[in-house]
Amino acid sequence: MTAQIARSVLARDGLGSGMDRFWAWYADRSAQVVHRTERIPLDDLKGWSRHPVTGTVSHHTGRFFSIEGLDVHIPGAPVPRWSQPIVNQPEVGILGFLVKERHGVLHCLVQAKFEPGNPGGLQLSPTVQATRSNYTRVHGGKAIPYLEHFRDTAERQVVADVLQSEQGSWFYRKRNRNMIVQVIDEVPLHEDFHWLTLGQLHRLLGVENLVNMDARTVLACLPFASEGAHPLADAEPAGADGPGGGHPVVPARPDGGEGRVDTGFHRSLVRSCAAAEGSLHSTVDIVSWIADLRSRTDVVTRPAALNALPHWYERDGAIAHESGRFLEVMAVDVTAASREVPGWSQPMIEPKDQGVAAFLVRRIDGVLHVLAHARVEPGYVDVVEIAPTVQCTPGSLHALPAEARPRFLDAVLEAPPERVRYATVLAEEGGRFYHAVNTYMIVEADHDIPDGGEYRWLTLHQLVGLLRHSHYVNVQARTLVACLHSLSVGSPVTRSAVPSAPPRR
Repeated sequence: MTAQIARSVLARDGLGSGMDRFWAWYADRSAQVVHRTERIPLDDLKGWSRHPVTGTVSHHTGRFFSIEGLDVHIPGAPVPRWSQPIVNQPEVGILGFLVKERHGVLHCLVQAKFEPGNPGGLQLSPTVQATRSNYTRVHGGKAIPYLEHFRDTAERQVVADVLQSEQGSWFYRKRNRNMIVQVIDEVPLHEDFHWLTLGQLHRLLGVENLVNMDARTVLACLPFASEGAHPLADAEPAGADGPGGGHPVVPARPDGGEGRVDTGFHRSLVRSCAAAEGSLHSTVDIVSWIADLRSRTDVVTRPAALNALPHWYERDGAIAHESGRFLEVMAVDVTAASREVPGWSQPMIEPKDQGVAAFLVRRIDGVLHVLAHARVEPGYVDVVEIAPTVQCTPGSLHALPAEARPRFLDAVLEAPPERVRYATVLAEEGGRFYHAVNTYMIVEADHDIPDGGEYRWLTLHQLVGLLRHSHYVNVQARTLVACLHSLSVGSPVTRSAVPSAPPRR
């Protein structure tokens, strides 16, 4: 399978005028798909109710999701106690890509999908992106195209199938089934769907808010690594033609030159995808490190009344923190002709600031390693997951104690341009979160950083190996794994502004 993946990665233009065809299709769908999202007060929600005692916001069917209050206690943490709203969605959804060889090259079937929280309209999603309530048609709407390929896999080739967590700070123990299924026979192509090679998808990961979170997490679960020499080891890195392939996106040159590529970085990244190239720590040691932290870390959570959370107040039809930071619980009224039902209203979580999620990377004996952080979040199923080196919302640090400032935040935000290998604003899940965006960054460290405690240096093949299992790599780190894969033959891309952080206190 790795050789198939490598051939698809190298097909950065698709077949023929592939990128031109893609942008023409995307422009057509953007023009044809009518959608509207309007902010409304929570009390104006239709089909939703608020519990008279707790204030919990839930759907009249008891399905989909609810927004509740949560009390959190993590002894020894910089902020040991707090209360917050959180999304409770216990049912497991399906996030799945259909893949198929077309003219000998593996293609992924993407969907141009509208979600009410998307910044900027349509985004590229997996072939199927649906909650159980949606695909069992609790809403009485249209059926989900291609769902049968993921509900019954008995006679299909399953490339990846694993339960993965989502944002542990906003979701309570949320899991989705991340799937990749390869088909041999032709499948009918609906108008909202398009075949793309991995190389094309990798280029599009450099375009702001285009490839959605669910597509990124499934792409990260591809069996990209190899045991021996990687099939991309002899590939020449591509030139600086821009991630969008003719779309007006211009990457900066990290090496400062005109049209030159840092082949050393490229080679170290590809070597990182091969187990035979070695790693600073064995995978057994990494798993033991996570198990030890999970066994020694206490996370105590209990349900709380949403309408009585300390420091949270309802104002202007939304529930907000007294500091004006963190998040709001708000509501929207939605019209979307392309969706399973043409209109609905729902509550959403709206982050108040833009976040940063970044891996520091460095070459160790010629093999690229990423500095992973073992992160604790109250909504995780199993206490600790591997996260980016830095994962925070800089604008909210004013409201937190100095000890909560991420250890390597300044190394990321103050990195010189030649050290920034990737920086693009990408949206989080638009079905539950309203205009939630992070700047995703890959920054090459300019000096040795010893690991220890909550941090370890891992290779890409180790991360890919852990992604075969549930609850090891968090959703932000999975996005960065997909972004690192996108650099395996492409030019490093820097195109988005980076949020500023308050000065260190």
